[in-house]
Amino acid sequence: MIDRREQAALLALTEASPAPWHEVADLVEDAGSVMAVLEGTAQSYTQKGTELLAELVRQTTPAMVDSWISTIEMTLEQLPDVSLITVLDPEYPENLRRIYNRPPFLFVRGQLIDEDNRSVAVVGTRRASPEGRKRARFLATALAQRGVTVVSGLAAGIDTSAHSGALEGGGRTVAVMGTGIDRTYPADNAALAERIAAHGALISQFWPGTPPRATNFPLRNVVTSGMAVGTVVIEASGKSGARMQARLALEHGKRVLLMKDLVMQEEWAQLYERRGAKVVESVEDILAVLDAERSVPTALQLF
Repeated sequence: MIDRREQAALLALTEASPAPWHEVADLVEDAGSVMAVLEGTAQSYTQKGTELLAELVRQTTPAMVDSWISTIEMTLEQLPDVSLITVLDPEYPENLRRIYNRPPFLFVRGQLIDEDNRSVAVVGTRRASPEGRKRARFLATALAQRGVTVVSGLAAGIDTSAHSGALEGGGRTVAVMGTGIDRTYPADNAALAERIAAHGALISQFWPGTPPRATNFPLRNVVTSGMAVGTVVIEASGKSGARMQARLALEHGKRVLLMKDLVMQEEWAQLYERRGAKVVESVEDILAVLDAERSVPTALQLF
Protein backbone atom coordinates (compact mmCIF):
# COMPACT_ATOMS: atom_id res chain seq x y z
CA MET A 1 0.00 0.00 0.00
CA ILE A 2 1.33 3.45 -0.93
CA ASP A 3 2.42 5.54 2.04
CA ARG A 4 1.67 9.04 0.77
CA ARG A 5 3.36 10.72 3.73
CA GLU A 6 6.59 8.85 3.02
CA GLN A 7 6.41 9.93 -0.62
CA ALA A 8 5.72 13.53 0.35
CA ALA A 9 8.55 13.49 2.87
CA LEU A 10 10.93 12.26 0.17
CA LEU A 11 9.90 15.10 -2.13
CA ALA A 12 10.40 17.54 0.75
CA LEU A 13 13.92 16.17 1.20
CA THR A 14 14.73 16.69 -2.48
CA GLU A 15 13.38 20.23 -2.22
CA ALA A 16 15.64 20.94 0.75
CA SER A 17 18.72 19.03 -0.35
CA PRO A 18 21.88 20.95 -1.27
CA ALA A 19 23.31 17.70 -2.65
CA PRO A 20 22.41 15.77 -5.84
CA TRP A 21 19.13 13.94 -5.50
CA HIS A 22 20.70 10.51 -5.87
CA GLU A 23 22.51 11.13 -2.58
CA VAL A 24 19.10 11.61 -0.97
CA ALA A 25 18.03 8.31 -2.52
CA ASP A 26 21.08 6.65 -0.92
CA LEU A 27 20.21 7.98 2.52
CA VAL A 28 16.55 7.01 2.50
CA GLU A 29 17.27 3.53 1.12
CA ASP A 30 19.89 2.96 3.82
CA ALA A 31 17.44 4.18 6.46
CA GLY A 32 14.51 2.23 5.02
CA SER A 33 12.22 5.15 5.78
CA VAL A 34 12.09 8.82 4.90
CA MET A 35 10.55 9.67 8.25
CA ALA A 36 13.58 8.12 9.98
CA VAL A 37 15.69 10.72 8.18
CA LEU A 38 13.40 13.57 9.20
CA GLU A 39 13.17 12.37 12.80
CA GLY A 40 16.96 12.29 13.07
CA THR A 41 17.18 8.56 13.80
CA ALA A 42 18.83 7.61 10.49
CA GLN A 43 22.59 7.10 10.31
CA SER A 44 25.14 7.20 7.52
CA TYR A 45 28.36 5.25 7.07
CA THR A 46 30.22 8.29 5.71
CA GLN A 47 31.05 11.75 7.00
CA LYS A 48 29.52 13.28 3.89
CA GLY A 49 26.29 11.37 4.45
CA THR A 50 26.19 12.33 8.12
CA GLU A 51 26.57 16.00 7.21
CA LEU A 52 23.82 15.74 4.59
CA LEU A 53 21.49 14.03 7.06
CA ALA A 54 22.00 16.86 9.54
CA GLU A 55 21.38 19.48 6.86
CA LEU A 56 18.18 17.77 5.69
CA VAL A 57 16.84 17.63 9.24
CA ARG A 58 17.54 21.36 9.63
CA GLN A 59 16.01 22.39 6.32
CA THR A 60 12.92 20.14 6.06
CA THR A 61 9.82 21.07 8.04
CA PRO A 62 6.50 19.29 8.73
CA ALA A 63 4.76 22.06 6.81
CA MET A 64 6.80 21.17 3.73
CA VAL A 65 5.70 17.54 4.01
CA ASP A 66 2.04 18.55 4.39
CA SER A 67 2.33 20.82 1.36
CA TRP A 68 3.80 18.01 -0.73
CA ILE A 69 0.99 15.65 0.29
CA SER A 70 -1.51 18.15 -1.10
CA THR A 71 0.54 18.70 -4.24
CA ILE A 72 0.87 14.98 -4.94
CA GLU A 73 -2.81 14.28 -4.39
CA MET A 74 -3.91 17.20 -6.55
CA THR A 75 -1.50 16.26 -9.33
CA LEU A 76 -2.49 12.60 -9.44
CA GLU A 77 -6.18 13.49 -9.27
CA GLN A 78 -5.67 15.45 -12.48
CA LEU A 79 -3.76 12.51 -14.01
CA PRO A 80 -5.73 9.43 -12.91
CA ASP A 81 -3.75 7.03 -15.15
CA VAL A 82 -0.39 8.13 -13.69
CA SER A 83 1.30 6.75 -10.59
CA LEU A 84 4.19 8.00 -8.47
CA ILE A 85 6.80 5.53 -7.24
CA THR A 86 9.90 6.10 -5.11
CA VAL A 87 13.09 4.19 -4.35
CA LEU A 88 11.37 2.83 -1.24
CA ASP A 89 8.51 1.30 -3.24
CA PRO A 90 8.77 -2.31 -4.48
CA GLU A 91 7.54 -1.17 -7.90
CA TYR A 92 10.74 0.83 -8.49
CA PRO A 93 12.60 -0.82 -11.42
CA GLU A 94 15.33 -3.17 -10.19
CA ASN A 95 17.78 -2.42 -13.00
CA LEU A 96 17.47 1.29 -12.30
CA ARG A 97 17.82 0.79 -8.55
CA ARG A 98 21.33 -0.62 -9.07
CA ILE A 99 22.90 2.50 -10.58
CA TYR A 100 24.50 5.09 -8.31
CA ASN A 101 22.76 8.15 -9.81
CA ARG A 102 19.20 6.85 -9.92
CA PRO A 103 16.39 9.38 -9.41
CA PRO A 104 14.60 9.13 -6.04
CA PHE A 105 11.16 9.05 -7.68
CA LEU A 106 9.45 8.39 -11.00
CA PHE A 107 6.08 9.10 -12.56
CA VAL A 108 4.74 6.13 -14.50
CA ARG A 109 1.96 5.86 -17.05
CA GLY A 110 1.19 2.31 -18.11
CA GLN A 111 2.65 -0.61 -16.22
CA LEU A 112 6.13 -1.75 -15.29
CA ILE A 113 6.44 -5.51 -14.79
CA ASP A 114 9.16 -7.87 -13.59
CA GLU A 115 9.81 -9.06 -17.14
CA ASP A 116 11.07 -5.55 -17.95
CA ASN A 117 14.26 -6.45 -16.09
CA ARG A 118 15.23 -8.32 -19.27
CA SER A 119 15.55 -5.18 -21.34
CA VAL A 120 17.81 -3.49 -23.87
CA ALA A 121 17.99 0.21 -24.65
CA VAL A 122 18.04 0.95 -28.39
CA VAL A 123 19.23 4.49 -29.05
CA GLY A 124 20.74 6.74 -31.67
CA THR A 125 20.61 10.07 -33.41
CA ARG A 126 17.46 12.08 -34.06
CA ARG A 127 18.74 12.73 -37.59
CA ALA A 128 18.93 9.07 -38.50
CA SER A 129 19.49 7.80 -42.00
CA PRO A 130 16.78 5.66 -43.62
CA GLU A 131 19.06 2.65 -43.15
CA GLY A 132 19.56 3.47 -39.48
CA ARG A 133 15.83 3.79 -38.83
CA LYS A 134 15.21 0.53 -40.66
CA ARG A 135 17.87 -1.27 -38.62
CA ALA A 136 16.54 0.07 -35.33
CA ARG A 137 13.03 -1.03 -36.21
CA PHE A 138 14.14 -4.49 -37.29
CA LEU A 139 16.27 -5.11 -34.20
CA ALA A 140 13.55 -3.85 -31.84
CA THR A 141 10.95 -6.06 -33.50
CA ALA A 142 13.19 -9.13 -33.22
CA LEU A 143 14.07 -8.38 -29.59
CA ALA A 144 10.43 -7.89 -28.66
CA GLN A 145 9.48 -11.17 -30.32
CA ARG A 146 12.04 -12.88 -28.07
CA GLY A 147 10.60 -11.41 -24.90
CA VAL A 148 13.06 -8.55 -24.47
CA THR A 149 11.65 -5.18 -23.41
CA VAL A 150 12.93 -2.36 -25.62
CA VAL A 151 13.79 0.88 -23.81
CA SER A 152 14.31 4.17 -25.61
CA GLY A 153 13.80 7.91 -25.24
CA LEU A 154 10.72 8.72 -27.38
CA ALA A 155 12.80 11.14 -29.48
CA ALA A 156 12.63 11.48 -33.25
CA GLY A 157 14.76 9.23 -35.41
CA ILE A 158 16.19 6.04 -33.92
CA ASP A 159 14.10 6.19 -30.71
CA THR A 160 10.84 6.42 -32.63
CA SER A 161 11.84 3.48 -34.85
CA ALA A 162 12.84 1.39 -31.83
CA HIS A 163 9.56 1.92 -29.99
CA SER A 164 7.55 1.32 -33.17
CA GLY A 165 9.45 -1.86 -33.96
CA ALA A 166 8.90 -3.29 -30.48
CA LEU A 167 5.17 -2.65 -30.73
CA GLU A 168 5.06 -4.21 -34.20
CA GLY A 169 6.78 -7.26 -32.72
CA GLY A 170 3.94 -7.63 -30.22
CA GLY A 171 6.25 -6.97 -27.29
CA ARG A 172 6.83 -4.42 -24.61
CA THR A 173 8.56 -1.08 -24.79
CA VAL A 174 9.36 1.57 -22.17
CA ALA A 175 9.80 5.23 -23.08
CA VAL A 176 11.95 7.38 -20.80
CA MET A 177 10.77 10.94 -21.24
CA GLY A 178 12.70 14.20 -21.13
CA THR A 179 9.52 16.08 -20.20
CA GLY A 180 6.76 15.72 -17.65
CA ILE A 181 4.72 12.53 -18.00
CA ASP A 182 1.79 14.54 -19.41
CA ARG A 183 3.76 16.13 -22.25
CA THR A 184 5.10 14.50 -25.41
CA TYR A 185 8.23 15.64 -27.18
CA PRO A 186 8.27 15.74 -30.10
CA ALA A 187 4.55 16.40 -30.39
CA ASP A 188 4.40 14.20 -33.48
CA ASN A 189 4.94 11.20 -31.19
CA ALA A 190 1.74 11.74 -29.20
CA ALA A 191 -0.04 8.78 -30.83
CA LEU A 192 3.04 6.60 -30.34
CA ALA A 193 3.13 7.56 -26.65
CA GLU A 194 -0.47 6.38 -26.27
CA ARG A 195 0.42 3.01 -27.79
CA ILE A 196 3.43 2.68 -25.52
CA ALA A 197 1.33 3.40 -22.43
CA ALA A 198 -1.08 0.67 -23.51
CA HIS A 199 1.63 -1.94 -24.21
CA GLY A 200 4.40 -0.97 -21.82
CA ALA A 201 5.10 2.19 -19.89
CA LEU A 202 6.00 5.85 -20.10
CA ILE A 203 8.26 7.02 -17.27
CA SER A 204 9.54 10.44 -16.24
CA GLN A 205 11.67 11.74 -13.39
CA PHE A 206 10.29 15.24 -13.99
CA TRP A 207 7.23 16.81 -12.44
CA PRO A 208 4.13 16.79 -14.68
CA GLY A 209 3.98 19.86 -16.88
CA THR A 210 7.77 20.11 -17.25
CA PRO A 211 8.58 21.25 -20.81
CA PRO A 212 11.50 19.94 -22.87
CA ARG A 213 14.69 21.64 -21.74
CA ALA A 214 18.27 20.99 -22.81
CA THR A 215 19.21 20.12 -19.22
CA ASN A 216 16.54 17.40 -19.04
CA PHE A 217 17.94 15.09 -21.67
CA PRO A 218 21.25 14.13 -20.05
CA LEU A 219 19.19 13.18 -16.97
CA ARG A 220 16.86 11.18 -19.19
CA ASN A 221 19.88 9.35 -20.62
CA VAL A 222 20.90 8.30 -17.11
CA VAL A 223 17.52 6.64 -16.57
CA THR A 224 17.43 5.10 -20.04
CA SER A 225 20.78 3.44 -19.36
CA GLY A 226 19.73 2.42 -15.87
CA MET A 227 16.50 0.80 -16.97
CA ALA A 228 18.26 -1.67 -19.26
CA VAL A 229 20.83 -4.44 -19.00
CA GLY A 230 22.68 -2.87 -21.89
CA THR A 231 22.51 -0.17 -24.54
CA VAL A 232 22.61 -0.74 -28.30
CA VAL A 233 23.75 2.32 -30.27
CA ILE A 234 22.56 2.28 -33.88
CA GLU A 235 23.82 5.59 -35.28
CA ALA A 236 25.36 8.50 -33.37
CA SER A 237 27.83 11.29 -33.95
CA GLY A 238 30.49 12.22 -31.45
CA LYS A 239 28.28 15.02 -30.10
CA SER A 240 25.01 13.11 -29.85
CA GLY A 241 23.06 12.18 -26.74
CA ALA A 242 23.40 8.54 -27.73
CA ARG A 243 27.17 8.77 -27.29
CA MET A 244 26.54 10.29 -23.86
CA GLN A 245 24.30 7.36 -22.99
CA ALA A 246 26.98 4.92 -24.09
CA ARG A 247 29.40 6.63 -21.71
CA LEU A 248 26.86 6.50 -18.90
CA ALA A 249 26.18 2.84 -19.55
CA LEU A 250 29.88 2.06 -19.21
CA GLU A 251 29.98 4.02 -15.97
CA HIS A 252 26.94 2.07 -14.74
CA GLY A 253 28.62 -1.25 -15.47
CA LYS A 254 26.09 -1.95 -18.22
CA ARG A 255 26.90 -3.58 -21.54
CA VAL A 256 27.42 -1.21 -24.46
CA LEU A 257 26.74 -2.72 -27.87
CA LEU A 258 27.81 -0.81 -30.96
CA MET A 259 26.65 -1.63 -34.46
CA LYS A 260 29.56 -2.63 -36.70
CA ASP A 261 28.87 0.13 -39.23
CA LEU A 262 28.94 2.71 -36.43
CA VAL A 263 32.35 1.52 -35.26
CA MET A 264 33.70 1.64 -38.80
CA GLN A 265 32.50 5.23 -39.26
CA GLU A 266 32.91 6.95 -35.89
CA GLU A 267 36.18 7.46 -34.02
CA TRP A 268 34.41 7.73 -30.67
CA ALA A 269 32.88 4.27 -31.20
CA GLN A 270 36.33 2.82 -31.90
CA LEU A 271 37.55 4.36 -28.64
CA TYR A 272 34.61 2.88 -26.71
CA GLU A 273 35.27 -0.53 -28.24
CA ARG A 274 38.77 -0.42 -26.79
CA ARG A 275 37.28 0.49 -23.40
CA GLY A 276 34.89 -2.42 -23.16
CA ALA A 277 32.04 -1.90 -25.63
CA LYS A 278 31.15 -4.86 -27.84
CA VAL A 279 30.64 -4.70 -31.61
CA VAL A 280 27.47 -6.41 -32.85
CA GLU A 281 25.95 -7.05 -36.25
CA SER A 282 22.69 -8.88 -35.54
CA VAL A 283 19.99 -9.53 -32.99
CA GLU A 284 21.64 -12.89 -32.30
CA ASP A 285 24.79 -11.05 -31.21
CA ILE A 286 22.73 -8.86 -28.87
CA LEU A 287 20.87 -11.83 -27.38
CA ALA A 288 24.14 -13.70 -26.82
CA VAL A 289 25.40 -10.83 -24.68
CA LEU A 290 22.09 -10.50 -22.88
CA ASP A 291 21.87 -14.23 -22.13
CA ALA A 292 25.42 -14.21 -20.78
CA GLU A 293 24.52 -11.42 -18.37
CA ARG A 294 23.50 -13.50 -15.35
CA SER A 295 24.70 -11.05 -12.73
CA VAL A 296 25.36 -7.35 -12.37
CA PRO A 297 28.67 -6.67 -14.18
CA THR A 298 31.59 -4.87 -12.67
CA ALA A 299 31.68 -1.25 -13.77
CA LEU A 300 34.09 -0.67 -16.63
CA GLN A 301 36.66 2.10 -16.30
CA LEU A 302 36.09 4.65 -19.04
CA PHE A 303 38.91 7.09 -18.33
